[in-house]
Order: sequence, then structure tokens, then C-alpha cells
Amino acid sequence: MSAAAVPTGSGPTTTPLAAWRICKRRHAELDGEGARLYGGRWNRPGTRVVYTSGSLSLAALEHFVNLDTDLAPDDLVSVRVEIPADLGMEIVQRRSLPADWRSYPAPLALQALGTEWAERRETAILAVPSAVVPEEWNYLLNPAHADFPQVAAGDPDPFSFDPRMWK
Repeated sequence: MSAAAVPTGSGPTTTPLAAWRICKRRHAELDGEGARLYGGRWNRPGTRVVYTSGSLSLAALEHFVNLDTDLAPDDLVSVRVEIPADLGMEIVQRRSLPADWRSYPAPLALQALGTEWAERRETAILAVPSAVVPEEWNYLLNPAHADFPQVAAGDPDPFSFDPRMWK
């Protein structure tokens, strides 16, 4: 389960990578505090990581799969995150993951991989396949990395799920 450090693109570009986060308004800061407190699929508790997705719709799905079936949150926001095109990124390919990487709860090996990446501080971004839609990407941000201040978060915008999702 190794991930190779690669640049965000095949060459210099001026187009930043847009990533998205959906969360409760009080968690809109990109500080990784929730992941530090509770851990996640890609980090152990005690490690700050900010989870984002490659599209707003993927961020919605990622958030939705973690909701209680009878809970329709009323204080959600979406946050657009811009990652500079020249910011280094480490990419985890699906073929390097264990066969059960999509299982729930997540295999401890995934938490180890993300935690070790965050502790190495070689890149500010770790691209990982989504367990919800494996052909799409989530981007973990490392607030402890020296380049993290180059990541820009937009203003939180109110977000709500279509009520039909609870049918």
C-alpha cells in the first residue's frame, strides 16, 4: 500500500484544483479538528486531516452515507476549496489498496496509510479514491504541512439535501 508522490498535473498549469466540503456550519474551518477528535477512514484519532471531495455532488454523497437515516440536518454548508495547481500531491491508486478497502468500518490499514502520510508532511494533499464512488477522488488536506496556507477556502454557503433522499 504505497502511494507515489506526484505533481497535481502533467506540467505547469494555472488552473487550481477545486475541492468541496459539506459539513455543519460550525465545522466549516479547514482545521482538521473533527478528524483529530474522531479519526476517519484515512486517519487515526489524534491526527488532523481535512476531508474534501473532487466535486460538490461527491461531497454530498460522502456526507450522506454517514448520516442517520432519520436525520435531515438543517445547518449544513458547502465550502469550495481551491488547491493551487503547483501544490504537490500524493496519490493513492486503488490497485495499491487491500481488497476490503471499501468495507465499513474501514480497515485499520487505511487509517495507518493516511496517518503516516500526514506525519511525513511531504505533501499538503493526499488524493484517495472514494469508497462511495471509487472512480472519483477525495482529497485529504494536511493542516500541519508548510504549504497548507496556500489552500484557500471560500465562504460557506447553505446546503440542504433534497427531501426525497429520505424516502
